[in-house]
Amino acid sequence: MIYLDNAASSHPKPEAVYRAADEALRLGANPGRSGHGSALSAARIIHETRELAAKLLGAGDSSRIIFTSNATHAINIALKGFSLKPGDHVVTSSMEHNSILRPLHALRQSGVEVSTVTADKTGIIEPEAVERAIKPQTRLVALTHGSNVTGALLDLKRVGEICKTRGVALLLDASQTAGVVPVDVVRDGVSMLTAPGHKGLLGPQGTGILYVSPSIDLAPLMEGGTGFASESRQMPEVFPERLEAGTMNTPGIAGLGAGISWLLEKGVENIRKGELEILSHLLARFKEIKGLWEYGPKDPEKRVAVVSFNLEGVDGAHLGYALDEVFSIAVRVGLHCAPDAHKTIGTFPGGAVRASFGPFNTIADADALCDALIKLSNLK
Repeated sequence: MIYLDNAASSHPKPEAVYRAADEALRLGANPGRSGHGSALSAARIIHETRELAAKLLGAGDSSRIIFTSNATHAINIALKGFSLKPGDHVVTSSMEHNSILRPLHALRQSGVEVSTVTADKTGIIEPEAVERAIKPQTRLVALTHGSNVTGALLDLKRVGEICKTRGVALLLDASQTAGVVPVDVVRDGVSMLTAPGHKGLLGPQGTGILYVSPSIDLAPLMEGGTGFASESRQMPEVFPERLEAGTMNTPGIAGLGAGISWLLEKGVENIRKGELEILSHLLARFKEIKGLWEYGPKDPEKRVAVVSFNLEGVDGAHLGYALDEVFSIAVRVGLHCAPDAHKTIGTFPGGAVRASFGPFNTIADADALCDALIKLSNLK
């Protein structure tokens, strides 16, 4: 099988990820809950992975890295812990995933005002439009760094500068960019960053991270055991324990640490370079396919390797099925949990077929997809 569904979950993982998760599972101990050797080894795994994540993101203080069960969990901690009140204002965009849209909808129901900046037809969010949407009562800008529908990249440098100048916090959903596009949260003015462990970070499913700037204090989404200060009825004030209630997913975090370590060794810049080579080749070959509608920026530099398309006269679900059953190419079809993004690019309600590439894909995989689409287009 040619796996082109990395925007949903990366596959395969580096071999070290499988080994690390297996070894941690066999270790069996609960980190931070006991003082015996196995528990200390488990705690060391958590700490080392936290340090690796901080290094990858330029976070400096690793205590500001919070482990979560996925990006949605991280986003909910960020949005609901930010203590937005009725009358407060949030700016977001039409390209967001439901992991941002739905929590913001819930906050809107409680009286928080939300403004949505409409992206262009390729999914690009103009920084100037974000700036125009900011009001005196704006407290937060919440945006995706890379669209999971068109791959369009946010001009993070400019948006970060705008938010800093206007005194507004920036929440960045890096679900499609962490581990793929270099990010430095301090340099780029990011107040909070969320990412799943199982996509570009190459870790197992059931893991995620939330970075919280030292200038931001979040209320806990959950309360519970933290392994220390057990006499208190309140969650600790110190990070990361303030936002990490309950037993950690040690095997998952061990695998995540191995994935991040692999990325740091290879270099995110090199990951990005390989992605751009595939994108450039793919977009050039797409021009050979009659009746193909491709969505997103034409310039590979302005997108990640997430490519959505439709074939004229062919239902997207049928196209995805044929690619899987006939050509053994795994893609995703539908609305990709981002209905507003599809409304923006004109593919709602039917959605589109999405091919997304990871660090283990090759130009040959892109060619196989194009060859399959040419054959299918000739059958119409």
